[in-house]
Amino acid sequence: MTGLPLLLLLLFCLLPPVTAKKIQTVCPLQKHVKFQNQWEFYRPGDLIIGGNLPLETFVESKSPDFQRDPLRLTHKFASLVKEYHQFLALMFAVMEVNKNLVLLPNITFGFRIYENKKMERKIFLNSLSLLSTRRRMVPGYKCDRKDALLSVIGGHNSKSSRQMASIFSIPKVPQLGVGFEFTQGERSVYPSFFQINPDESAQYEGLVQLLLYFQWNWVGLVANKDDRAEHFVSSLIPKLKEKEICLAFTEIMKFDFYTDQDPNLYYIFNIWSKGEVIIFFGDYSSITYVHIVLFAYKKQKYASLLKVWIFTSNWKLNVMSSEYILHVIKPYHGALHFRDHTRDVSEFSHFLLSLDPLKPQGDIFLPLWWGLIFGCNIYEPGEIPPKGEKPCTGEENLQNVPTYLFETSMTGESYNIYNAIYAVAHALHAMHGSGARPAMMRLGKRILDVQSWQLLPYLRNVRFNNSAGDEVSFSENGLGSARYDLFNWVLLPNESFVPVKVGQIDPRAPAGQDFTINSDAIVWAKKKVPFARCGMKRCQAGERRRVPEGEQVCCYQCDPCPEGTISNQTDSASCDPCPKDQYPNKDKDHCIAKKIHFLAYEDALGYILVFLTLSLSAITLGVLAIFLKHRDTPIVKANNRDLTYILLVSLLLCFLCSFLFIGRPGKITCLFRQTAFAILFSLAVSSVLAKTVMVVLAFMATKPGNRSRKLFGKPLTNSIVLACPLVQALLCATWLGNSPPFLNFDFCSLVGETILECQEGSVSMFYAVLAYLGFLASVSFTVAFLARKLPDSFNEAKFITFSMLVFCSVWISFLPTYLSTKGKSMVAVEIFSILASGAALLACIFFPKCYIILLRPDLNCRENMIRTKNL
Repeated sequence: MTGLPLLLLLLFCLLPPVTAKKIQTVCPLQKHVKFQNQWEFYRPGDLIIGGNLPLETFVESKSPDFQRDPLRLTHKFASLVKEYHQFLALMFAVMEVNKNLVLLPNITFGFRIYENKKMERKIFLNSLSLLSTRRRMVPGYKCDRKDALLSVIGGHNSKSSRQMASIFSIPKVPQLGVGFEFTQGERSVYPSFFQINPDESAQYEGLVQLLLYFQWNWVGLVANKDDRAEHFVSSLIPKLKEKEICLAFTEIMKFDFYTDQDPNLYYIFNIWSKGEVIIFFGDYSSITYVHIVLFAYKKQKYASLLKVWIFTSNWKLNVMSSEYILHVIKPYHGALHFRDHTRDVSEFSHFLLSLDPLKPQGDIFLPLWWGLIFGCNIYEPGEIPPKGEKPCTGEENLQNVPTYLFETSMTGESYNIYNAIYAVAHALHAMHGSGARPAMMRLGKRILDVQSWQLLPYLRNVRFNNSAGDEVSFSENGLGSARYDLFNWVLLPNESFVPVKVGQIDPRAPAGQDFTINSDAIVWAKKKVPFARCGMKRCQAGERRRVPEGEQVCCYQCDPCPEGTISNQTDSASCDPCPKDQYPNKDKDHCIAKKIHFLAYEDALGYILVFLTLSLSAITLGVLAIFLKHRDTPIVKANNRDLTYILLVSLLLCFLCSFLFIGRPGKITCLFRQTAFAILFSLAVSSVLAKTVMVVLAFMATKPGNRSRKLFGKPLTNSIVLACPLVQALLCATWLGNSPPFLNFDFCSLVGETILECQEGSVSMFYAVLAYLGFLASVSFTVAFLARKLPDSFNEAKFITFSMLVFCSVWISFLPTYLSTKGKSMVAVEIFSILASGAALLACIFFPKCYIILLRPDLNCRENMIRTKNL
């Protein structure tokens, strides 16, 4: 005894005895094919692999025949001929392992396989039978050491796996089957269960990736009402919402054929017609319900309900050959189907094609399955078949069987079982090499005990490459990889219905390669990729989505991008602003580089200002040349000849400093152009102020006994010329030391252009410099205005007054104009102010003198000036 609970033993005592006696029942599909109540296929070996697998399923309704009336089903056992594939995969894998003398030398695997009809009672009884001695229903008790159960393959879905795990986890027999969701702490309750199918979460991710690839955001969802479907829906919907994929409808139905009520077909027609793409989660019984709906739709509407079906891995199209088969499979033309990953195992195909139903070699399933698949019957030698019955010859070719009935290549479920057998073998091999060897060495014809629970730690860490080249690894829960294949079901012109591999999900692949698809290989029911979207129009580049109030996020409208933003993708949720140095094009679908904006020499405005600057500079040089040539004449000597030269030179430099403002600004030009302008203009205005003071002193000198001019004349004017610019220079030095001007890019002020400008740095210092310059101009203007009517031979105060009036007017109007402009216009305003104010000084002060010097030399004489003075 292995210590099974007494309650479990009591339960078996109450169950009716089950023996190996064959109880014959008639299969409704083939009335001469006989089925056993408890099928067992046994093959001896040193260690036994148990199998608890389905070959039939139970379906019931109250109609005589589904083929005659597809709206109803008859009460029957429906044989799933595809399920036999898993039986054959288990047998084939065991035979291959036994031939491998390197993997398990001197050890052979046998097997005991039971058929469970997908019924809970059968699954339960078969599991207990595997724990018992053959032909005895005493779980855990073995009267000899033969047929040691090493592991069990079984559990076609999560429910049956959990049911079996509750039994095999007690003696800790490794069970390998379809995985189920563990609740918190439940892993320790089922320590011997290992999942052999890929993790379903990878399939959900692949499903979302598929919808995103074809840009489908409006799909339907149909699922059977059970625990698995609820888990599927609760897992999938958050992933769809995250990617803004909406469900046109969600129908979680109870596909129940035990009731007398017919399905509400009109309701289903209206619901299913809302989506061009429908995701279906269900198994054999629920897909039969879909058959009914689709057949009824065609019968009533005289047209096929052409949708793109997306089936999950648990879906199987199991139909028997009949005259209605084309109507059953035609609606699924173009369907996409996620299936457990598989690879081609060439020897398996040879194994299938070598099957001989007349020589089953103990396989009680083979003759019965063969009769189902080929529509014939196998009789004992010498037995005469009844009239009208077709006997099986054994020469029937499996390659002629439609793919939707049976595939001669390795399917996903069979591949999982194939890898599971090899995982057990490799785990046993690892245990054999870990020091447990004496427990498995042959001693004559007997093998020492190998307890199945000893295999568990090795099975959790097994890793190997199978014969197909795939790496298979197990972890605590079972299969480590989670790969799925994507197939496209295609109805060929010869009415063959075949799956074509068009993609794959591999979470272990690098990002971006975990989902691959060959969309060109897909054949669609409507000859083109369906438009499965809520709105009829997709938002193009340059537009953004806007969801009307009360609508789902997929049912959006399209609005143009706001000014300054773009969208370069279809169905963009928002518009993005361009980088600072770029701006949107006309269509607002991409950004283009902004033009660098500055006052260039090549601009028309630049040409004009350069011309004015050069012209005024040339005029100033001309005036200076005239004054130098006529330096000994009275009019030049009047009011301090040196001040005149200083003023002309400072004006010349003021004009030339305009070139610091024209052209592409740089760090050096930004640093010095404002300060150079401020100091030079301070020097010019200081010279004007000194000349004004000279006029006042000249008048005071004419008064008898007044020696002011002799005492304060030259020293005072020199002090003014030196001190006033020096104060400005100190202000500029403070400015440059604390917060100097710098080169700046202004991306926002102008559309489509980046202003390359010189920022003042400290704005307060900039205005302080201008204020000081304005102060000097105001003082000069005031002094000149007061001295304008003083009697003198040539009173410059009148001309200085007018020149400073113009100067002040220019700079007063400069400030608001300067502040209201941007870019090159701002620079041009400052240059124009420099040129205009300098030209005012030049014209008002020097042009009258040049007129006398050049055109009225008769007035430029001492006698004339003395005479004028006496008058």
